Amino acid sequence: MLDALSRGFRNARNKLSGKAELTEEAVVDALRDVRVSLLEADVELDVMKGFLERVKQKTLGRTVQIKAPKGFAVTPADYFIKACSDELTELLGGAPAALDLTGKPSIIMMVGLQGSGKTTTAGKLARKLQQQGKKPMLVAADIYRPAAVDQLTTLGRKLNVPVFSIKGMNPVQLCSLAVTQARNVGRDVVIFDTAGRLALDETLMAELDQIKEKTQPANILFVCDAMVGQDAVRTAAEFDRRLAFTGFVLTKFDGDARGGAALSIKTVTGKPIVYVGMGEGLDKLEDFRPEGLASRILGFGDVVGLMKDFEKHVDPATAEKDANRMLQGEFTFVDFQNQMKMIKQMGSLREVMSKLPFMDEIMGQLPAEALDDRELTKVEAMIDSMTRQERVKPDLLDESRMKRIARGCGRPLQDVKDLKDRFQMTRLMMRDVGMATGMTGTKAEQRRIREQMAKMAQAGMGRMPGMSGLDAVVGPNAPQISSAEIDARRKKEKAARKARKKNR
Repeated sequence: MLDALSRGFRNARNKLSGKAELTEEAVVDALRDVRVSLLEADVELDVMKGFLERVKQKTLGRTVQIKAPKGFAVTPADYFIKACSDELTELLGGAPAALDLTGKPSIIMMVGLQGSGKTTTAGKLARKLQQQGKKPMLVAADIYRPAAVDQLTTLGRKLNVPVFSIKGMNPVQLCSLAVTQARNVGRDVVIFDTAGRLALDETLMAELDQIKEKTQPANILFVCDAMVGQDAVRTAAEFDRRLAFTGFVLTKFDGDARGGAALSIKTVTGKPIVYVGMGEGLDKLEDFRPEGLASRILGFGDVVGLMKDFEKHVDPATAEKDANRMLQGEFTFVDFQNQMKMIKQMGSLREVMSKLPFMDEIMGQLPAEALDDRELTKVEAMIDSMTRQERVKPDLLDESRMKRIARGCGRPLQDVKDLKDRFQMTRLMMRDVGMATGMTGTKAEQRRIREQMAKMAQAGMGRMPGMSGLDAVVGPNAPQISSAEIDARRKKEKAARKARKKNR
């Protein structure tokens, strides 16, 4: 989604790496990559020029102190990226925007072009308001598009939300009656799903003017397709001139959007982006966080957004219990499968990974199948073909059992073997992390693991992605653990567990 934007900022950061001063020549050279990425992302020309000039003024001639407390190093590249982060966040709207829900009832009017996703977004918004304790009502004010009313009715049935519709009634009168009906039946939010139209369609634009004048909505949301790019910005400006709307919803933001609309809309119209649509499901409408998107563009992920997704799908007590078992190296294929199901609930594998810091660089080096959600489905099929006992006790898997599992799920035997090896390796790594943090193992084991990790750091293996040690982590020089080594360590740990139980 944001590859073009991220690439330019990443190249600029690399060009400034190792420099002690942000000279004009260095800054101009770095900004050249940013300029190209902004153009590729279809950012509006005046918006791009203003952004580049502000970053240049903030960074030009700055001498950055390399020394910093507690071993942290601040470089000119870091200072440059910080300036870019501040300007991007401001460009995207500064603080997160919110709806005005003080009315009785509160009115939300959805407007936009044909095919922008208004009806689906109306349903997603109703779901979001339900989760906040509100009682929404949907209004089918699109009487022109075939099956528009049926689509909204179907969404309302799924959400258990009433849909107000009177066949053949003028949309202006329909919306006015809907507000009265909502008041009578105790609904505190009314969502108008208006007809899609072209900005130059005077008749339909006049209809929106009349609905606004008659019902006085506190919120008018312009719904635009993020994949349209610069056309969305021009259309939004025309809608704003006629309706003075209060905010935007960017739909299809999980698609192949270039991101230019998100960077341009706030500056061109002065109106904030309130929500972004990140998928087809009715729960895939996210609050827009400017600092989160700015962080993702710069390659630092969006940990806050990831934690919000995590909180929606995970019980904290269960998560803590599972984490403790994982750090002891005792989790099973059942836990493994539950983790995969949780990830699938949070979104696509690529979407989840993109919110992790520095993952943009690693993702670019991974093969396409590594981030293919269908791979998770294949793994689930292999685990489903195991017996309950095999899922709980992975050590039982021998050649004969793995052949049976391969036949059961229709996968090659080597796939099952690879799954077992990856699982065993993950379990060993998690146990090592538990020892390194002092959560599990004896003091001698903890000391041994910390010494090993220190040696890896000295060899350049423990650095963050984007630094010179990247190849040592994920590249061709990455350390590999053979099946024999995994089996040897597994047997050693099994013997250690028996010894500890005996000593008790």
